[in-house]
Amino acid sequence: MDELAALRLQIVWGADEILLPAPQDRRAAKLAAVDVAAVKPKSVPQPVPMLPAGPADARKIAEKCLTLEDLSAALRDFTGCELRDTATHLVFADGAADARVMLIGDAPGAEEDRAGQPFAGPAGQLLDKMLASIGLDRNKVRLTNIVPWRPPGDRPPTEAEIAVCLPFLQRHIALLKPDCLILLGTVAAKAMLPTQYGHTGIGRLRGKWHSIEIPGGIGSVPCLASYHPMYLLRMPAAKRDSWHDLLALRAWLDSET
Repeated sequence: MDELAALRLQIVWGADEILLPAPQDRRAAKLAAVDVAAVKPKSVPQPVPMLPAGPADARKIAEKCLTLEDLSAALRDFTGCELRDTATHLVFADGAADARVMLIGDAPGAEEDRAGQPFAGPAGQLLDKMLASIGLDRNKVRLTNIVPWRPPGDRPPTEAEIAVCLPFLQRHIALLKPDCLILLGTVAAKAMLPTQYGHTGIGRLRGKWHSIEIPGGIGSVPCLASYHPMYLLRMPAAKRDSWHDLLALRAWLDSET
């Protein structure tokens, strides 16, 4: 009897299952499946990504700095500002550590970034001449910027970049304890002056003495806004107003001696 005839005979007899050559334990197959599932590795929880440091974190770090050297080191290690990743050097400060006058610019440019020094290059040379005209030089004053790293392409720093760097600048001022601040440029003036001046241009802010509160226990500090030397190189006509601002600074220093 061939195989096909054998199958037909089983159908006639009412067979409804296929018989295998050897007996099978169907429960064993299910248990094996369970065993495989039991040894399946558990999923490993992924680490929660760390959020970048914000102004509050920057303030905590800055407040722990007891010296200007501490502050410079803290900025070198600070990773909360993306400008750090694109700049060549940290541009912290230049000049005297006990200066009566602190000049604050907007942000380092290409020359400052290469030198690691604020107010370098042509703008710095012009500033040196301006200071010399009223009996000062960069060794007698303190020079720094609102942000200590160069923004890509020399663009203005963003509000977020300013906000996260400002606590370090405020601590810088608190440690230095200058008699007055000179705010050079629109970014510096708007970052440091009270919010009611937020939409006022440097042309209207300059030439007037203001008072700003500095955290850290030193109280209010007089400040004078003026044009940035880089602006004066592009707009020589503004040098006349800048000269009047320098005379106002000289007169103020003489009156406070």
